[in-house]
Amino acid sequence: MSPALRQVLVLLTALAASPCSDSAGASGGSGRTGTAGPRDRDVPDGALVASSFEQLAAWIADPEGPPEIWLRPGTYRGDLAVKRPVSIHGAGGAILEGTGAASVVTIAASDVTLDNLQIRHSGRRNTTEDAGVKATGERVRIADVSIEDTLFGASLEQCRHCVLEGVRVEGFGDDAELRGDGIKLWESHDSVVRGCVAEHVRDVVVWYTRRALVEGNVVRHSRYGTHFMYAHDSIARNNHVEDDVVGIFVMYSARLTIEGNVLAGARGAAGMGLGFKESDAVRVRGNWLVANTTGVYLDYTPRTPADPAVFEGNVFALNDVALRLHSAERGAIFHANDFRDNAETVTVDGGGDALACDVRGNHFSDYEGYDLDGDGVGDVPYRVSALSSELADEHPALQFFHGTAAMQLVDAIAHAIPVLDGRTILADAAPRVRAPEVALP
Repeated sequence: MSPALRQVLVLLTALAASPCSDSAGASGGSGRTGTAGPRDRDVPDGALVASSFEQLAAWIADPEGPPEIWLRPGTYRGDLAVKRPVSIHGAGGAILEGTGAASVVTIAASDVTLDNLQIRHSGRRNTTEDAGVKATGERVRIADVSIEDTLFGASLEQCRHCVLEGVRVEGFGDDAELRGDGIKLWESHDSVVRGCVAEHVRDVVVWYTRRALVEGNVVRHSRYGTHFMYAHDSIARNNHVEDDVVGIFVMYSARLTIEGNVLAGARGAAGMGLGFKESDAVRVRGNWLVANTTGVYLDYTPRTPADPAVFEGNVFALNDVALRLHSAERGAIFHANDFRDNAETVTVDGGGDALACDVRGNHFSDYEGYDLDGDGVGDVPYRVSALSSELADEHPALQFFHGTAAMQLVDAIAHAIPVLDGRTILADAAPRVRAPEVALP
């Protein structure tokens, strides 16, 4: 995280903990953030130890081979294929190094464990998605593993009830488009990604996977922090996603819960903290969306008001645009959120408005109303109207000046002279005058 962004988060944490705040709920759950990768430990007494890669590969290839194998510190060179249940444990400093021609470890079995290992040097073939670890099966567990110098990191394909825990993936190269995915779940229902760290990778993806739990992870300097697609009934909780192009993006998924995440520093023209496309029955709560180009983007989400998208108890702070809607988004609900020091609160593509959204009981740092009865609720509605946005919609060439002092002056003049003010695009009939307390995950 950049020093400036870290200072922002520290400042917002202090503000959120201020004694004038009232409670709006906080996120729960826990992860193992910061502890990813191998740990120092010794081979236990009496353990069966492979002395070379050849011995390791022979034992694993033997259907009657040992169920548990240990590796002492050292480098074991070769591409390993696992086709039976087995547990492979490493002492601190045990390295599995591939030939650079394929995936380093390929698992095609159930009940396999890889634990406390360094894995490195895969092939570079996108056609076969060469990876540090590629697994197909059930109940595969990969824990306390570091993966580097590989095209893809850890890839679970048709791997049900599998676990990635404490895995650290370091990508390579400067062009995110040429890297592989750091962590990939594909048709891997009921699987868990917990306490992992992925840096300088392309994406973390959860595709065609139901009931995934993505918890307590860190994703930095990548493209998509986490990309969900057809990932019904999944949870993204307590993740720290920073300095990526997109924090979390959800497509064609239903009943997702996004809670307690920090989504910060998604910059550039495409930068967004959290985005949804054609998704239903989503619940977003207790997240911090900080210093992004767009905080939250909604595209045809929800598809029907009967399956609402609920945003509750989130912090939108220091974003260029806190909330961007592709259309009116009927069924989007915003309650008890804190909109703090954003350049713009809301924009709607195509010159529309957000009046079909249920917006009530939120705090806005630019609210200029009053609370004469002292009940904590503003006595006049909060309203967003931006003449500059109307002008830019009518004259697209003015989009070049979006966010500049000149366009801000247009809105300031319109605000000072009500006859010039633009049409209302968002309204909160009961705005909070004090910020809700939202715990920083």
